[in-house]
Amino acid sequence: MLAIASAVVFAIAWVLYLAEVSTNHFFGTTSLMLLGLTLAALHLAGVGSGWSSGPRRRR
Repeated sequence: MLAIASAVVFAIAWVLYLAEVSTNHFFGTTSLMLLGLTLAALHLAGVGSGWSSGPRRRR
């Protein structure tokens, strides 16, 4: 899920870069790129994967 969010953020940053849209610093292309890299790093680290490492009870 985080990889999809990362791809969407990268796509938005790329479109803003190509269109040369002037935005504020919070919503700039560099900020979006860093957010996308953070989401990609969290995905690679296994955060949000849905797997739990705790013990499971089976009956």
